[in-house]
Amino acid sequence: MIRLGPLRPHDRERVAEVLVSTAAFSSDEVDVALELFDAVHPQSNAAGDGDYELVGAFDASGHLMGYVCFGPTPATDGTYDLYWLAVDPASQGQGVGRTLLRHVESSLAKRRARLLVVETSSRVDYAATRTFYARSGYAEVARVPDFYAPADDRIILTARITTREGGVATQ
Repeated sequence: MIRLGPLRPHDRERVAEVLVSTAAFSSDEVDVALELFDAVHPQSNAAGDGDYELVGAFDASGHLMGYVCFGPTPATDGTYDLYWLAVDPASQGQGVGRTLLRHVESSLAKRRARLLVVETSSRVDYAATRTFYARSGYAEVARVPDFYAPADDRIILTARITTREGGVATQ
């Protein structure tokens, strides 16, 4: 059973564990993901950044199996970015990633969002990630050679959420 729900400040340590356990993210990337977490859940009494949303996938005992972070792309009409989607390796292959991704898409369709953009790496260790998105209906629309590092391209994938007329896109 997978239960989805918002992440809370006390989930920060577990989010860090999930990110590190995947072995896909560098320490700098983990730091960036946690900065986004902190933007949503500031330690002060100030209001969090409403532009980012964090959703966790929890098992029946409330253990965080994975999470997603997404938000609107500034200065666009109905475009959103998927910033992070990470699933603990112990929970991979159980539909956690797909459940999180479909939740984002469904949430965005209700908002009449048009497009969801995902960026990923061309490194060999990201092959499973690229396959996951391709099987989920995402198409590569751009590639920036040597973006992250020499021989590590930035791959931009997209999926249409709704049409310009506001109807739900079919994939």
